[in-house]
Amino acid sequence: MSASIPDDLLRDLTPQVVAVVTRRCGDFDAAEDAVQEALIEALRIWTERGVPEQPRGWLITTAVRRLVDAKRSEARRRDRERADRLAEPDGQETYAADDSLDVLLLCCHPSLTPASAVALTLRAVGGLTTREIARAYLVPEKTMAQRISRAKATLKGRSLGIDGTADLAARIPAMLKVLYLLFNEGYVASEGEHLQRVDLCAEAIRLTRMAHRALARMTGSAHGELGGLLALMLLLDARRPARVDAHGAVVPLADQDRSLWRRETSREGISLVDSIVGTGRPGTYQIQAAIAALHNRAASAEETDWLQIAALYGLLEKVAPGPIVTLNKAVAVGYADGPVPALALIDGLVRDRAADGDAGFADHPRLPAVRAHLLELAGDLDGAAAAYDLAAARATNLAERRFLISKAAALRDARC
Repeated sequence: MSASIPDDLLRDLTPQVVAVVTRRCGDFDAAEDAVQEALIEALRIWTERGVPEQPRGWLITTAVRRLVDAKRSEARRRDRERADRLAEPDGQETYAADDSLDVLLLCCHPSLTPASAVALTLRAVGGLTTREIARAYLVPEKTMAQRISRAKATLKGRSLGIDGTADLAARIPAMLKVLYLLFNEGYVASEGEHLQRVDLCAEAIRLTRMAHRALARMTGSAHGELGGLLALMLLLDARRPARVDAHGAVVPLADQDRSLWRRETSREGISLVDSIVGTGRPGTYQIQAAIAALHNRAASAEETDWLQIAALYGLLEKVAPGPIVTLNKAVAVGYADGPVPALALIDGLVRDRAADGDAGFADHPRLPAVRAHLLELAGDLDGAAAAYDLAAARATNLAERRFLISKAAALRDARC
């Protein structure tokens, strides 16, 4: 007779168990491998016999035994007394509230490349197997295994715990970046191309929520940027059901059926934004979340507060200046003040980038797409169609390319 295992049980326990086993053996690499083996064993045994009364203790005991067996096999010797002590059942061991956060921060260490950090986070904190991660990223399992192995080798000898407030503050930016990259990978993939993939958006939200709660427990207050990132993810994720049509084509925000948006998810994101406004100096993710919240608050595209969105993009330009931010600001200005000043803003951006030695920005794939949209607003349908063609030629996402081609065709049909 088979038993059901609660959906998030193993994933919630994974970083806790990795933290305990790492502290016991002093080797994150070996501990993480042992925990993966314990998780596989748990899936087999718990499905047959049911979840034990102390699942965390069961996993720790099993992982440590796997670790001891591996050490015996390698060295052909082992201190029996230490082995017995390591393998004692451990369901009563105290659980530090920051265990999961410790492991997440280590997996997102600044010394790792973003791709390696994301992969290691999914495995050591998310509880996914190497095969699942490889499938999510559409790469061979061997390639993903090598990526994870290199990441663990890079972290060899680094401390699992957090050494004071300064150390915590230094690690958080890298963690935020990794979590956002993880979410964005899933968000882009949801545009009709790889719907069979692991839901990376859901995993990113789960991990960010876990980090948000753990950090609040540790410091006694919510972290503004982590709360902003969680809110941003929730607000964007709420729109996912309306982002593509039945044929997998991208649906622009203005044309989306907002009745399909996940209302509870949207409300949670808006509530988070409201709770962090005015609590400190706003950061990149908080401002982006505030912009997303204005879109989600609007009952229709026509009711969107574009003046406030344009102002927020102006603030974002000061906090995190960059050409993509300015392009997004141009779209908001186009709706708030009209396409003429928005197009002038883009022309100025291209000139400024060229003057700064970045002449290649003129070939950026998003640039002609934004220009096309503004030209369409200005009534220049021929110019807009040509710009959409150029944007389609540069697009790297198949669903986006199809959308841009269809926009150009629709404008030409309107001219006939």
